[in-house]
Amino acid sequence: MKSGRISEHGFLADGRSAALVDRAGSVNWWCPARFDAPSVFGRLLDDDAGHWSIRPEGDFTTERSYLDDALVLRTVFHTRDGSVAVTDALALEPGARGHEVGLRSPRALVRVVEGVSGAVPVRLRYRPRFEYGRVSAYLAGTADGIEAIAGATRLTLRGEVALECGEGEAGAVFTVRAGKSYGFSLGYASTYGDAPSAPPDAARAVAETVAGWRSWVGLHPYHGRYPEQVRQSALIVQGMTYQPSGAVVAAATTSLPEEPGGDRNYDYRFVWLRDFSLTLQALWRAACPDEATRQFAWVAHAMGRIGDRPAPIMYGVEGERDLTEHRLDHLDGYADSQPVLVGNDAWRQRQNDVLGEILDAAWLMRHYLDPMVPEVRQLLRALADQAASDWHRPDAGMWEARDAKRHYVSSKVQCWTALDRAVRFGPRLGDHADVARWAAARDAVRSAVLTRGWNDQLGTYTGAFDSAELDASVLIMPLVGFLPADDDRMRSTMEVVEARLSHGGLLRRWDGDPAGFVICSFWLVSCFALAGELDRAGRLFDQLAGRANDLGLFAEQIDPVTGEQLGNFPQAFSHIGLINAAGLLTEAEERLRQGADRPRRTVPTGTGRTEGAR
Repeated sequence: MKSGRISEHGFLADGRSAALVDRAGSVNWWCPARFDAPSVFGRLLDDDAGHWSIRPEGDFTTERSYLDDALVLRTVFHTRDGSVAVTDALALEPGARGHEVGLRSPRALVRVVEGVSGAVPVRLRYRPRFEYGRVSAYLAGTADGIEAIAGATRLTLRGEVALECGEGEAGAVFTVRAGKSYGFSLGYASTYGDAPSAPPDAARAVAETVAGWRSWVGLHPYHGRYPEQVRQSALIVQGMTYQPSGAVVAAATTSLPEEPGGDRNYDYRFVWLRDFSLTLQALWRAACPDEATRQFAWVAHAMGRIGDRPAPIMYGVEGERDLTEHRLDHLDGYADSQPVLVGNDAWRQRQNDVLGEILDAAWLMRHYLDPMVPEVRQLLRALADQAASDWHRPDAGMWEARDAKRHYVSSKVQCWTALDRAVRFGPRLGDHADVARWAAARDAVRSAVLTRGWNDQLGTYTGAFDSAELDASVLIMPLVGFLPADDDRMRSTMEVVEARLSHGGLLRRWDGDPAGFVICSFWLVSCFALAGELDRAGRLFDQLAGRANDLGLFAEQIDPVTGEQLGNFPQAFSHIGLINAAGLLTEAEERLRQGADRPRRTVPTGTGRTEGAR
């Protein structure tokens, strides 16, 4: 049986890696060493790339949900013989609570099978394949389980049912009666590292994991609009955080296509600085300022001294810079979509928008950065200097075009953001802060965008200078304060972009984009909220939130006709867009109730700081 559709999968995480489990009880993706490591289960990309399934023998229907406030998935299978539940988790360290969650996870996948009613025959099939399906390990029975070793990887499976080993796989058929339960735990270790610890007891590990996630959620109360969706999205973003460094990966997968059968299939298991500012805003709005502070510290350490070189745009989860891309030609790809890629050559690109994202994040967090350490001061100065000198250069843009460089409007706007925030910081950036130069460059960028970014014939800002092509990225203009959302030209842009690029509430990035891009759709919600059109923004938010899968998960894109989720999954950017849109709707409603002259809160209740509108 092949892997299910993208939207059929649930997401598990432990602060180091992620696993995807489909509705039929099959673990189709797990890279246990860390998010961007080789998979041991890769059926998401090829039927022969490994999986671990537990499911009833005969026909069944399913219902599933996360346990409240935890990335622990419970799937109930209903058959003619009765019902059985499978609870899945990536184990957290016993006793880990609050901000300790995920720092020392045991790298174990645990599954508990429970009889709900009747007596249900269940089949377990365990078929590990290492190195993205390249390696079939030797399986050997031990006194209390099965060990699979090949190359650098060792897996140890323990369970309460005897498993029979075959060629590269193991399995069992057993009957689960009402009230009975069976636990299975699969532990990962490096073949030549320290002696592997015993996989945890499955039932205890599930209980500890639930307690750990709930303790984290309990530290982050959110009282705005759409609390259920915001809490769930914040938990997903936290699940996509590599806890040893605090870096948030863009997605848990590689090479899930933007269009089935297409070739725009990229590895998203890395950290993009483009996402940085929006991630910080989302964590702030979801009442997670400690995570936001860790994020900024990670970026400062990863970037180091940049000098005159173009600012790097992405990193590995521990700050690695060389992410050279290569193909996995032995894999068929999801829905026969090739190539399957590991690494991402976008790391080589110039993307000028990252300058604004870092400085905007620093401005957002300025109170937490005070007193500013010399390394951060030097970094922010260097980024501002680079924006002043390089804003006029073409780049690859936020959509990472791999053909020609262009003068993308969104990149220019983010250069303006970098310079604007640097001017606001002023002397706080040190004796070498060239505020006059930054201010002059800021004004030059603004003039250029207002002149060359506007298309009078279309009545909209376009994707690039002197262009007639629409691009949803221009919706960031009011989000960073470049223009107010109720500016006549901005309002016209919002109307034209929605009319020309939207279908069923989903906004494509450009004309010809194969599907709606989720964060762009939430940007439109945010723009309507900032423009005071709260009813319109709320209706669109509800429509978009209804596009998530049954577990509240978003991929990068959604087909507006079929509703099929497309692209890598789950996508942090999509969930960040939801959180920020909900936050802006909440703030807009508060301003409406309290009067437009009251200060706008940009940090959650309880942090003790308020700021005026930009």
